[in-house]
Amino acid sequence: MSALKHPFQLTSSSSSPLCSLRASLLTLAVLTLLSFTYLSFTSLHSSPPSSPSQLPVKLGALNDAADEEISDVYHSPQVFRLNYEEMDSKFKVYIYPDGDPNTFYQTPRKLTGKYASEGYFFQNIRESRFRTEDPDQAHLFFIPISCHKMRGKGTSYENMTIIVQNYVEGLISKYPYWNRTLGADHFFVTCHDVGVRASEGLPFLIKNAIRVVCSPSYDVGFIPHKDVALPQVLQPFALPAGGNDTENRTTLGFWAGHRNSKIRVILARVWENDTELDISNNRISRATGHLLYQKRFYKTKFCICPGGSQVNSARIADSIHYGCVPVILSDYYDLPFNDILDWRKFSVIVKERDVYQLKQILKDISDMEFIKLHKNLIQVQKHFQWNSPPIKYDAFHMVMYDLWLRHHVIKY
Repeated sequence: MSALKHPFQLTSSSSSPLCSLRASLLTLAVLTLLSFTYLSFTSLHSSPPSSPSQLPVKLGALNDAADEEISDVYHSPQVFRLNYEEMDSKFKVYIYPDGDPNTFYQTPRKLTGKYASEGYFFQNIRESRFRTEDPDQAHLFFIPISCHKMRGKGTSYENMTIIVQNYVEGLISKYPYWNRTLGADHFFVTCHDVGVRASEGLPFLIKNAIRVVCSPSYDVGFIPHKDVALPQVLQPFALPAGGNDTENRTTLGFWAGHRNSKIRVILARVWENDTELDISNNRISRATGHLLYQKRFYKTKFCICPGGSQVNSARIADSIHYGCVPVILSDYYDLPFNDILDWRKFSVIVKERDVYQLKQILKDISDMEFIKLHKNLIQVQKHFQWNSPPIKYDAFHMVMYDLWLRHHVIKY
């Protein structure tokens, strides 16, 4: 009986192979772990695969690269991109249908000249996807009265004020939309300064409605967080856009124009005989050469843009178009798209009191700094161009983006 063993009782001779198997498995596991550790360590320190098809595509990384490319001209590139796309897909504006298009309403006077921006906006808003026929779907309401058309028909300032007042009061009595916010979700557009004067008879229009104006001066009632600066663009441009031509720009600074403001008088008196600054007391006569004025922009590094009868000047948009870095010489000017674009990255802003040091200020800008300013300037050219029909990121869409930002503060 002693020779019999329990079936599950192992002898010493049978346990030896089992221990050997366990040891082998343990050794294999340790070796495998060490191999994976080594391979992981090696892959972390190896160079990325050379074939683009092997690289993982990450949308976020691509967006970061795009942001890096435009970060010099926008305050917040990613915020601008996201808000712009939302605006482009959702924003709706209702245009009041009242008013005879053959008089002062609905349609632009013309799309040329110094006040073309007003005309283009009147036309673009009708061509765009932003217009809605349903006022209940509208974020904002457009008051389509054109003071530029009034001026073209010889209307006096006094009569302009009466016409604007009667028109707006008629809309208020006919429709319920003004009274929801007392006009905070309404806007009107005027590029000529007569438009600002014509609205003076309606204090509540100035106080509450959004004014989209070419002369946005802090010292004449412009409210930056409410109103919008409209770029004054003299179109069509006589010559093609400039760009990537810094080696041809041998003149330090250029300005030619009328002495219709204090700063222009000082600018001409101090610098018109300078050998490095090309400063002319009057506009360049067409008799001296075809498009000679415009051609000067191509040869100049910095184009001086002093304020005229108002803080604004079409010369700023001219400078941007022709690739000449604008020198803003106009105090209290809320520059167009100032809350979107960082103007110091593509222009030079000089206080009027510093006009006496103008040449030294420009000479202190190094060649590398100038090239960077010029490169950034080319990036923003599309924002200061009107088109019909409008295209993405042009002047019309930038104005609409500014209006989209303003509408977010309106609650009712």
